[in-house]
Amino acid sequence: MKLSFRIKHHFFGAFRELFVHHHGSLEFRAKIFALLVAACPTAKVENYIVVKELAENIYKGDKDRANLLMISTKEIVQKVKDNNGLDLDTLVENIQKELKIVPRYAKKIDIESLKAFLSISYDKDVISYQENIIEFLQTLKDDTLKNKG
Repeated sequence: MKLSFRIKHHFFGAFRELFVHHHGSLEFRAKIFALLVAACPTAKVENYIVVKELAENIYKGDKDRANLLMISTKEIVQKVKDNNGLDLDTLVENIQKELKIVPRYAKKIDIESLKAFLSISYDKDVISYQENIIEFLQTLKDDTLKNKG
């Protein structure tokens, strides 16, 4: 990453809500990605490469925003790993609450792209857990969109 982006990231870190356009949407996506990455007890660099690739597909042409999504995902995963008041259950609850407040975020849950995380997991238990998470997210998305309209 460019030094200028790193400086900007550190400065904007505390003020994301003020300076980042559609901050809530980006944070929601980061929580979705973090849910799958944190499900693996030994998250590797490959997980973040997948996040970066997905972010670049989402934010075509906006590398800074893609980097910010990847960094936000890393921060959430780190909070889960550090047991810093956030665990997977709490993360799921946060996602559910956000969908109740902003149902249109359900459209941001791209199940097919989330399956990319399954291909880099090697432990059968982790793969099964991630598959269950993806199934849960699909149900949550379907229910939210059905109740919305």
